[in-house]
Amino acid sequence: MNGNNGHRLVELANDIRRQAGSEATKRFLRTLPAFRLEKEMPRRLSDLLDRLDDAEAENAGDGRRLSTAARRN
Repeated sequence: MNGNNGHRLVELANDIRRQAGSEATKRFLRTLPAFRLEKEMPRRLSDLLDRLDDAEAENAGDGRRLSTAARRN
């Protein structure tokens, strides 16, 4: 690979990065089901986060523990 090809690859990478971050691309991706944001967190993920918070609070021992109801509001 000569120096020119390396420069072209850098330019290509920059172009892809710029286009992927454009507003038009973001709008298009939001229309696709795989990229839609869910309004609510799945119950399984919420339960796992609760367990993680409990484990961190036990290790910290400084009383930062929030109840599950307080976190969800």
